[in-house]
Amino acid sequence: MAVPSRPPVQVRDNVQLNETEQKIFDRLLGTLRRFGLQNQLRVAGGWVRDKLLGKECYDIDISLDNMLGSEFVDKVQDYVLHVGEEAQGIAVIPCNPDQSKHLETARMHIRDRWIDFVNLRCEEYCENSRIPTVHKYGTPEEDAYRRDLTINSLFYNLNTSSIEDYTKRGIEDLTSGVIVTPLPSKATFMDDLLRVLRAICFGARFGFILDEELKEAAACDEVKAALSVKITRERIGTEIDLMISGNQPVQALAYISDLKLFWVVFSLHTKHEPEVSEGWDRLCVSYLVATWNLIQLIGLSNFTDKQRRLSLYAAMFLPLRKTMYKDNRGKKVWFPWFDSMVNYIFRDSLKRKASDAETVVNVHFAMEKFLFLIPYFASNEDARVSDVNWARESVDAPLTSKPWVLTGFLLREIKDFWRVALLMSTLLYPPNIDCTEDLLSKNFELERRRSLFKAAEDAIFKLGLAKVWDVKPLLNGKEIMNVLQLKTGGPLVREWQQKILAWQLGRPSGTAEECLNWMWKTHCLKMID
Repeated sequence: MAVPSRPPVQVRDNVQLNETEQKIFDRLLGTLRRFGLQNQLRVAGGWVRDKLLGKECYDIDISLDNMLGSEFVDKVQDYVLHVGEEAQGIAVIPCNPDQSKHLETARMHIRDRWIDFVNLRCEEYCENSRIPTVHKYGTPEEDAYRRDLTINSLFYNLNTSSIEDYTKRGIEDLTSGVIVTPLPSKATFMDDLLRVLRAICFGARFGFILDEELKEAAACDEVKAALSVKITRERIGTEIDLMISGNQPVQALAYISDLKLFWVVFSLHTKHEPEVSEGWDRLCVSYLVATWNLIQLIGLSNFTDKQRRLSLYAAMFLPLRKTMYKDNRGKKVWFPWFDSMVNYIFRDSLKRKASDAETVVNVHFAMEKFLFLIPYFASNEDARVSDVNWARESVDAPLTSKPWVLTGFLLREIKDFWRVALLMSTLLYPPNIDCTEDLLSKNFELERRRSLFKAAEDAIFKLGLAKVWDVKPLLNGKEIMNVLQLKTGGPLVREWQQKILAWQLGRPSGTAEECLNWMWKTHCLKMID
């Protein structure tokens, strides 16, 4: 089926080896000569694709036509020692059908590169299993057609120093910028359902177009149902993380939404409230798109890789931040974020780190507080603390300083992710206006939101709050206990530590002596009352 045209991709006629690759391949060919072997050695998959695109690749997989990788590695080791070099890091990784690894792989370290050796694949499967029923050495053509995509089915033959395109489509599809499967797409996907997500990942990474048949197969009910139950959540989570961390997360998640895979990937707990409305998958992706574009406007250098990655997750799950689920296991909820649907998606649907889930949920909490502080950042007028509905009553600071004190406490809660929380708040500001239609129509006033972010960021730096969580109270615990006439610490000391911190945040030039005098005075007045 025809696919939309795009400008041709610049593809080289052959592979250009660098010095390290040439020396590695010389050792492998030398092994053939020393032992009189008739093997054809081929580099398979992504290395060939990337080299033809003029990109460096350090993942070298050698395919063998009539020998197991472990047997060949033993001979390579002998040859390397024979020429006076050291063989390092030799290992054999057995097949593991439960993890969709059906061929034994041998690995060794040559010239500071890890090289994998595996025999050409030819596998036959029973209908409802990914465990092959037949193992045998395959031909290059059989191996090529068992690959996930035509652009990954190319070989570089070491013996002849030439490219081999057994599907007769690899070079053509690479040049056309099309993501196509070697065999009918549905059959290819049902052989290994993770290929659905890998196709999306490659399409987004290279800016290639998904073939129409491939899209139909990926979106069909049978493939979606199988993907949701036959692939472990850890493997799905790993692919999603690669997309979010990649160079084109917007395109990747747009493909997932367009192919009706969003709720298959980001599966929800069956018991949740409020109900998720139709079209929320598009809304989630729209928030991600807006955040990605806003980060580009603000400048990527303002965010670390981790902050950028989690900001995209936080944005994508903004519509779900108030959706909660009921755990049937009856576990006591120790943390306010534990029963959040966002937490469930991270920990159960994607099997990502609990720390990532906690950070994103905490960003959502901090974002709600930032929403009430943005007016003070964006205006030179005096702040009205009464408008801040989460303001601490115990804050002892001049009225005009209270917003900055509250900002200091907020940044101490969220720490290095305050920029991410601030970024999220600019997406929802002002809080009393529904911006859903603007998001979906891409009329989102990004420049205005960038200005809000920069005004708040500049104010935070000007006030010296950017690393406020590292600020120590002017008075230590011993000094506090002396004023309170206590012999041991406890809740009262911790309460005063917070009061002292609020005092010094509201008076940046205040000294320890002034703070101590204030504490004596305040404590004495309280005792009199």
